[in-house]
Amino acid sequence: MSPLISRVGLPAAALLAFAAPAFAADGKIDPADTAFMIAATALVLLMTLPGLALFYGGMVRRKNVLATMAQSVGATGVVSLLWFALAYSLAFRGDGALIGGFDRALLTGIGVESISPFAKTIPEMLFMAYQMTFAVITCALVGGAVADRMKFSAFLLFCALWLFIVYVPTAHWVWGGGFLARLGLIDFAGGTVVHINAGVAGLVAALMLGARQGYGRENLAPFNLSLAVIGAGLLWVGWFGFNGGSALGAGSRAAFAIVATHLSACAGALTWSALEWASRGKPSVLGLISGAVAGLGTITPASGYVLPWQGVVIGALAGGVCYWASTALKHRLGYDDSLDVFGVHGVGGALGTLLAGVFAAASVSAAGGEAGVSGLLEGNPSQLLAQAIGVGVTVLWCAIGTWITLKLVDALVGLRVGAEQEREGLDVALHGEAMGI
Repeated sequence: MSPLISRVGLPAAALLAFAAPAFAADGKIDPADTAFMIAATALVLLMTLPGLALFYGGMVRRKNVLATMAQSVGATGVVSLLWFALAYSLAFRGDGALIGGFDRALLTGIGVESISPFAKTIPEMLFMAYQMTFAVITCALVGGAVADRMKFSAFLLFCALWLFIVYVPTAHWVWGGGFLARLGLIDFAGGTVVHINAGVAGLVAALMLGARQGYGRENLAPFNLSLAVIGAGLLWVGWFGFNGGSALGAGSRAAFAIVATHLSACAGALTWSALEWASRGKPSVLGLISGAVAGLGTITPASGYVLPWQGVVIGALAGGVCYWASTALKHRLGYDDSLDVFGVHGVGGALGTLLAGVFAAASVSAAGGEAGVSGLLEGNPSQLLAQAIGVGVTVLWCAIGTWITLKLVDALVGLRVGAEQEREGLDVALHGEAMGI
């Protein structure tokens, strides 16, 4: 995903490793890269619709399934239109350290031969569409933290405002040539821009809305885990486009990213399940899919820079750390993050961003379109410092920006449904519909 990577402080051998094939100097559109990126774009959209809709919908109570799915559909519509109108231009045009420009508003100036400076072997229209799908799923992810209690109108307005206040600036800083890229932060596919942002926003939103009625006292078990398993499977497959497509071309970098992604998901699923088995006596299906998503999210920022065995290590660490964050930490702090967006995505994104600085491998080289084996970026504390700064800046900006966004939304339409609506269920109260028998 990272179209521009500042290489401050990296060993010379690493420079080839971070020169992805999509950054060819001639800027010629390549049919193979274009076909690959069309498929990757479809896969990332599949992650939201129907992947996330099923994953989240299966984990809430029956009376809120449709309302939860509606958040994914609504986020897709709102964010896509705003990305077309202005957000893409602000994120990926211009050379400002803090924000981009307006020259691509309403996609003005993008012709059939146009290319982005960040992806020189695919049409710029395709690069825009691929980036759009990332913005869509990031906003949709936040909905999991406030499931069962947030107004649909409030969620749509939140997506519209939060896109510009939080997502667009962060995307520009990390992927659009902004100050974090210049500092040296590496984030292949979204540890900061997607996962930390979604997780921190989810935590802030959960705290501001307050807990669900009956939280800690009533049975709030998932309605239909079979839907959640199907959704998790779609997310897993879609992540090949999410991480593999972030190479922005069909080559060895994409293949390495896909393999590391898959192995991390496997390790995350089994580690989470093993810990649950040991502590509770039984491995739950919910634990398996939660661990897989934790592994997928945590490998995201490092996926294009690591070897397969490092993907296994990252996934195992993700399964353990995210399990702790979603159980012990959550219970200790007492917040009601309905579907553990912070514990899985926020914590996993931060962990993965830091581990990218530890495990980034010069061996994943795109020179000549081939992948060699030349060793690791060992003994480079400046890279780990850049990663830590990136995590800190993203957390701080997102926390402040989300708080401001939610305050604005609350003043305009209110955040939370009424007590009676919450008891009745959001499907009927907000949408006038209900699940069939």
